[in-house]
Amino acid sequence: MQKILIQLDTDPNPSVFDRVVAIDAGTEQLFSYGNISPANVTELVHGAMFTRGPADLKNTAIFIGGSSADAGEALLQKVTKTFFGPLQVSVMMDSNGCNTTAAAAVALARRHHSLQGIRATVLGGTGPVGLRAAELLACEGAVVQLVSRSQDRAESACDGIRERLPDALLHAVGASDGFEDVCADSEVVIAAGAAGVCFLPAGSLTQLPKLRVAIDLNAVPPAGLSDIGVTDKAVTRGETLCFGALGVGGLKMKVHRRAVGQLFAANDAVLDTMAIYQLAREIADAAS
Repeated sequence: MQKILIQLDTDPNPSVFDRVVAIDAGTEQLFSYGNISPANVTELVHGAMFTRGPADLKNTAIFIGGSSADAGEALLQKVTKTFFGPLQVSVMMDSNGCNTTAAAAVALARRHHSLQGIRATVLGGTGPVGLRAAELLACEGAVVQLVSRSQDRAESACDGIRERLPDALLHAVGASDGFEDVCADSEVVIAAGAAGVCFLPAGSLTQLPKLRVAIDLNAVPPAGLSDIGVTDKAVTRGETLCFGALGVGGLKMKVHRRAVGQLFAANDAVLDTMAIYQLAREIADAAS
């Protein structure tokens, strides 16, 4: 029986990137649909649920993608609520690479530096990747500064994480400049801002004596952390281990492919942020 992946994309044109990764991960048949929302997804989910017997449903899976992580989360919620009894298929949500990218970044930071009890800062923390990176750092026991240009947005993001992780140690910071001061006591810094936003100019990393791991997830010039090159992978600058977007991308791609492959191991997996992070940890730790 062939492995069928049903790609539900919230954008008009289903992502070519996600389609290529699905094929490379072993998908045998790929059905792609665009402009999918909670309002029109039910019949597609029923098509996945009712065409194979319960014992064979592990050979059908759903991938949720698109450019909006919020739309992807809403779609994931609707899809999982449509299932009932044994009639369900495994589902993965990775809109705009938000989960695999954040998972890879935090897994790399954890591989090279203990996260328990450390101070970590996420710059651009209210974006789809930054928000998830902050949550994963908090899950690992770090004290996390979530930084946004808007204090209100930062507070709202922290409140959302606390709903899922009541014991999370989070500090909301609203700042549009002065990021050297914001990061002064941090041992880990992850820059996850929008393209074109530079948080730390050249020479800043050496001025942060406590910093041990710095990750810039922006692949489009100018860099979010100017001292980091886009291809940097465990490059040491002073006392700081540096990773650029492509340096993280190798692990991100491994996680993405592994996650798609795992969808076909059973019919009841839900690969959300935390589930994808566990895969990232396993892959990163195996490479140690």
